[in-house]
Amino acid sequence: MFNPISLEIFNNLFSAICEEMGVVLCKSSFSTNIKERRDFSCALFDGRGEMVAQAEHLPVHLASMSLSVKEAIKAVEMRDGDTVILNDPFQGGTHLPDITIVTPFFYKAMKKPVFYVANRAHHSDVGGMSPGSMSNNATEIYQEGVRIPPVKIVQAGIINKDVISIITANVRTPEEREWDIVAQISANTIGKQRLLELCDKYGKNEVIKYSAELQDYSDRIMRSVIRKIPDGKYSFSDFLDDDGITGTPVRIKVGINIKGSRVHVDFSGSSKQVKGCVNAVYAVTVSCVFYVFRCLINSDVPANSGCLRAVSINAPDGSVVNATMPSAVSSGNVETSQRIVDVVFGALSKAIPSKIPAASSGTMNNIAIGGYDKSRGQSFTYYETIAGGMGARPDRNGLDAIHTHMTNTLNTPVEAIEHNYPFRIKRYQVRPQSGGMGKFRGGYGIIRDFEFLDTASVSILSDRRKSSPYGLRSGKKGRVGKNILISKGKKHNLPSKTTVNVKKGDVISICTPGGGGYGR
Repeated sequence: MFNPISLEIFNNLFSAICEEMGVVLCKSSFSTNIKERRDFSCALFDGRGEMVAQAEHLPVHLASMSLSVKEAIKAVEMRDGDTVILNDPFQGGTHLPDITIVTPFFYKAMKKPVFYVANRAHHSDVGGMSPGSMSNNATEIYQEGVRIPPVKIVQAGIINKDVISIITANVRTPEEREWDIVAQISANTIGKQRLLELCDKYGKNEVIKYSAELQDYSDRIMRSVIRKIPDGKYSFSDFLDDDGITGTPVRIKVGINIKGSRVHVDFSGSSKQVKGCVNAVYAVTVSCVFYVFRCLINSDVPANSGCLRAVSINAPDGSVVNATMPSAVSSGNVETSQRIVDVVFGALSKAIPSKIPAASSGTMNNIAIGGYDKSRGQSFTYYETIAGGMGARPDRNGLDAIHTHMTNTLNTPVEAIEHNYPFRIKRYQVRPQSGGMGKFRGGYGIIRDFEFLDTASVSILSDRRKSSPYGLRSGKKGRVGKNILISKGKKHNLPSKTTVNVKKGDVISICTPGGGGYGR
């Protein structure tokens, strides 16, 4: 038997380790994307690679990270003092800019790891055909950047400079990449230190016991929530605007079968994997399903692998929700993930309408900018996701200008942008009247204008520029987004996914979608 007080104590102890790892990573990183936007996630895993605890970071990183940890365990024999690096989307990753660092924790003379600590951070460039490594033109993963299988980045406590050299030789901002990776390694080091202190204080067996009990507890809570959903089959489908290469909409379809305390989530009927970069790997789809069902729990239940035990997932091989090699996947993690969430929530709205919000903006509005900064005499790369409107809820309006669902980052402060990059923010405001109307209105999106002080390459990966975020219970749809190039005083509408070369004085305006409305 477990002690419920001890269970809560260990829940907070494990979570505190992950949060402290995040603080170390944030404070010691070099890139604005990590230190300002906090585009990273940290988590703790048991000896099997199952997630025990996580910090309150990015949903799209967290559930998928367990698959990376398991791939690292399978591929590399790790000893005390070793650390593994990987970013391969087809080995538990999400897309190439998300680099994962996995470190085993051995207690004293044990031959097998007791736990693993891991973190994942989005690097603003990992090579590929466009600065920022987020090109809409990529049709295979080889064009998207350097692909890192699970390999040792640290061996017996010494950083492997050969691996670092291979990575930095393939990116546009090598110094920034190297020191961001070192920051990630440092975050795991503090995680190991805190685990050692925990095992010394409470005893290894007690720590292991409660890491398992927490997963069992989350499983019980999730099953109790599922039992309250009426048994039945519920389906929903929605579309991405296109794949960035052709103009054909990309369908995401889900069927959800509720039976007692179990759920089967089936994505049969979704589009086959496409030529462009919106393909999502299986790890991304798992993260989306994990996120949606975790949202159904009102209480502050630990978010760990136990939350998914009652949920089975069918994502057909070779589909846009389970793409296979060598598909381009850079946008699957950031755009397709949002639409997967939309369709799963849409299906559940038919079963439990009083608990499900209307669709949020449905896009991360990615912008990657790169070029040569003459004032500093060096290349630069910049990456950001831009917030939108939250969908209206059954009892209140949606929030304005906020990151929703699979993203949980901050904005990059205007001061940080203008201090570090050769462009400036000409306008940054809430986008008026962009939320869908209803008894409760959808949240408004954002307008963010970038004015360029020199030539640069700009890649935009966005969506909901053709299809609107849906309303529920007769609520109106949210307003679609727009991407606009203003050059020499003339406005040019840009597609949802595009790469353009801009000149000095040009402006790129990103107008993000609003959320759907709820009720009449």
